[in-house]
Amino acid sequence: MMKNRLMILLVLCLNQVIAQNQGEITQFNSALNKFLNVRDFCISENGNEAFFTIQSPLQDISQIAYIKKEGDEWTEPQLMPFSASYMDLEPFLSHDGKRLFFVSDRTLDDSSKQKKDFDIWYVERSGPEKDWSSPKNIGAPVNSDLNEFYPSISKNNNMYFTLESPNGLGKDDIYISRWENGSYSTPQLLDANINSSGYEFNAFVSKNEDFILFSRYNEADGIGSGDLYISLKNDKGSWEKAKNIGTPINTKYMEYCPFYDETNQTLYFTSRRNNLSPKKFDSVSDFQEYIYENNNGLSKIYMTQLKIN
Repeated sequence: MMKNRLMILLVLCLNQVIAQNQGEITQFNSALNKFLNVRDFCISENGNEAFFTIQSPLQDISQIAYIKKEGDEWTEPQLMPFSASYMDLEPFLSHDGKRLFFVSDRTLDDSSKQKKDFDIWYVERSGPEKDWSSPKNIGAPVNSDLNEFYPSISKNNNMYFTLESPNGLGKDDIYISRWENGSYSTPQLLDANINSSGYEFNAFVSKNEDFILFSRYNEADGIGSGDLYISLKNDKGSWEKAKNIGTPINTKYMEYCPFYDETNQTLYFTSRRNNLSPKKFDSVSDFQEYIYENNNGLSKIYMTQLKIN
C-alpha cells in the first residue's frame, strides 16, 4: 500500500511538473548575473543564507561565494573566507547550519604544494554569525585517490555523493556512505534504479531519504544533453526506478545541480538554457543588459515551485 501511494505521488509530481509553464521558472537572483558562470547552490533552512559556486568562462577557476538576507534583500556576494588558489565548488549546508561541506582539489596540508584529486571537505561554526573554521578533509573511507563530488547529507547524516570509479556501473555514479557510530562507513554504489552505464551525478537527497534528485547525461529518454531525474524510496527501503522530471524544468540544454527546499517546496537547479534571439539594440548598454540579464546559455541558478510529496 505504501509503495502504491509513493508511486501515485510520483505520477502526480511529474504531471504537475509537465503542467507548469516556462514563466514559472525564474532566475534565483538577477544580482548574480554579474558572474559569467554560477553553478550549484544551497540555501539554509531559515532561508537567510545561500551558498553557490562562481566560475571563470572555461570553468578552470572555481570559488564558493555566499549571500545573506537582510530584511527582504540579499547582500552583495562575498567569497568564503577559506578561498585560495584551488578549485572549490559544490557547497552543501548541514541541516543545523553549523557545517558546510564542499569539494576541493586543495592540498591536504600546508607543507604540500601538489594539488590533490577532488575530495569532500568541510568547515564548521558554532552559529550563523560565528566564524568558519579552517577547511578539514573528511578523509577515508569517503575520500580516496579518485574524484569525489557533490555531497548531499540527509537528516541522519548519511552522505550521498558522486564518485568517478572504474568499479561503478558508469563513469560517474552515485554512492552512499552511512553515518554509523560517529563515522562514515565504506561507500556503497546505489543500484541500477539510480545508476547506469552512463553518467549519473549531482544527487540531492531529502532529509528523510524518501526521494532523491540527480542529473543524468545523454540518456535515451532524455530531453537535453543533461536532465534532472527523481526516484522515490518504497516501503522496503529500496529506490524505485528513476523518472525524468520532464519539461519545462528540463530543456534541450543542460540541467544539473538540483537543490530542494522542502519547507517551501522550491526546487533550485543550474541550467544552461538559452532564449536569446536577434533584435535591434538602442545602445551598447542595451545590448549588454539583454545578453547578461536573460537566459543566455551560460550556467545560472533557477528556481521553481515544485510539490514532491
